[in-house]
Amino acid sequence: MTMPIDLVLVRHGESEGNVANKLSRRGDDSAFTEDFLRRHSSTWRLTERGLEQARQAGEWIRKNIGDHFDRYYVSEYVRAKETAARLGLPTAKWYCEYYLRERDYGLIDVMTDRDRRERFSAEIARREADGLYWIPPNGESLVQASLRVDRVLNTLHRECADKRVIIVSHGEIMWLFRIRLERLTQRQYRALVQSKRSADRIYNCQIIHYTRRDPETGYLAKYLRWRRSVCPTDLSLSQNEWETITRPSFSNEDLLAEIEPPFKEDA
Repeated sequence: MTMPIDLVLVRHGESEGNVANKLSRRGDDSAFTEDFLRRHSSTWRLTERGLEQARQAGEWIRKNIGDHFDRYYVSEYVRAKETAARLGLPTAKWYCEYYLRERDYGLIDVMTDRDRRERFSAEIARREADGLYWIPPNGESLVQASLRVDRVLNTLHRECADKRVIIVSHGEIMWLFRIRLERLTQRQYRALVQSKRSADRIYNCQIIHYTRRDPETGYLAKYLRWRRSVCPTDLSLSQNEWETITRPSFSNEDLLAEIEPPFKEDA
């Protein structure tokens, strides 16, 4: 079995949680009311801005990809389902998939930035060492969450070969799709998340479109070989052009060159 011809990933629009956390990082904890702190992050709704972002994303998809897909998947979280419904895809029949839920941040999920740094400073420091393997207290690492993404990819192989698929989920899950589909190494992932280039980020309602069809010739490759990343709400933030995916492989010498400090033979 092969992969879908087109795989379109969409991040949810701006949510209550996005706003609360952004304000908290600036020192404003007013959004963390008693009611907000009691709620699970899966219940966060879209803001008015998030609703508009979803509308714009849907408009871009209909204009540049099409208004029909063979399979529609969405995370179980409210903000993702609300985004999916607001894309305005006329024949959509969504499958809710809990494997697509956001990465679990455990004890530090719904918490002000100040409390998080005061109560879990050691854990935050460990995250700085390497975010790919770091496990939030009672949560899951990105590596652990990638097993869920692999389950989804297995389903796509099995049920959606040669079809067009759209998935609405979350920023970290979209990063994991990139890691698995493009075989990004730990070093490549770290460089991308630390990059200052706006085009290397995944914004609310960002669209990442993978395809097996050569955008220039129409040739149909065996694997998802081309990718474009688009931020429909502000195209200046994204690259927007098709890129060929190059999955890395390593010779013995390449592997040794990756090691820091450089490997030295015994004298």
